[in-house]
Amino acid sequence: MERADGFERQRLSVVPRPLVDAALARPVTRRILVTDAGYFPRAEHHGRHRPEGVPETIIIVCVAGTGWVETATSRTTVGSATAIVIPGGTGHSYGASPDDPWTIWWCHVRGTDVPELLDASGITSERVTLSLRAVERVTSLLDEISVAMARDSTPARLTATSGMAWRLLTQLAVDRVTPGEGAPIERAMRYLEERIDGRIHVPELAAMVGVSPSHLAALFRDATGGGVLAHHNALKMAKARELLDTTTLSVAEIGRRIGWEDPFYFSRQFRRTHGMSPRAYRETRKG
Repeated sequence: MERADGFERQRLSVVPRPLVDAALARPVTRRILVTDAGYFPRAEHHGRHRPEGVPETIIIVCVAGTGWVETATSRTTVGSATAIVIPGGTGHSYGASPDDPWTIWWCHVRGTDVPELLDASGITSERVTLSLRAVERVTSLLDEISVAMARDSTPARLTATSGMAWRLLTQLAVDRVTPGEGAPIERAMRYLEERIDGRIHVPELAAMVGVSPSHLAALFRDATGGGVLAHHNALKMAKARELLDTTTLSVAEIGRRIGWEDPFYFSRQFRRTHGMSPRAYRETRKG
């Protein structure tokens, strides 16, 4: 028989619905609000079946064991370091594996900004799972939310957990585009970081990481919003800013250190990026 809760050592916090309605009418918490949160360790027989969905978006992070999630279009097995994110109003079922019950952190959120944050994470009613690169960061945020909600449901506390939920959903968006260890895009990025003072030929880099130039370009667009050379130039500019801010090296020497022997070319590229010359940047007060 399915169990909604009642697991040994569990945590469970629910904001009374009149307080939810009040919070959704206030300036900050109407944008994103945590309504429920908890932790279910080794949740044997855990499961929920909601054919019509619920108003809240449900976020579940599996940290051990296995389970499953089903929507109208698919059924997916869920293992460790996987997030389930079910948009509000999406019919669904989920549950723990009978042989190896999952351990999960979870919360429910509502608010006007939630759909936009889900879109950034690539979540739709058809795609409700994410592999997590930084599962410790995500579970740490869910732990913070759970601890805070266990104290009280005051407006101040709900505002605090709204900030935590924003960080949680943006972390899911970051995990979507963060390359995994050893992936072609991760190896290419590491190569560029190690060769800030050099020139890069995209076909050679693509061959080095085992993909076509067009596929490598597509990977960079997804991960950075720009191309391979644009990312390499951004790394060069970041190094140039660091040297301008922390050393007394000449502009020409800084240009050489990032691979541009011609100081006038370096100055033109720097101005194009920053709207000012390297010398003017160095003289600008910061902090």
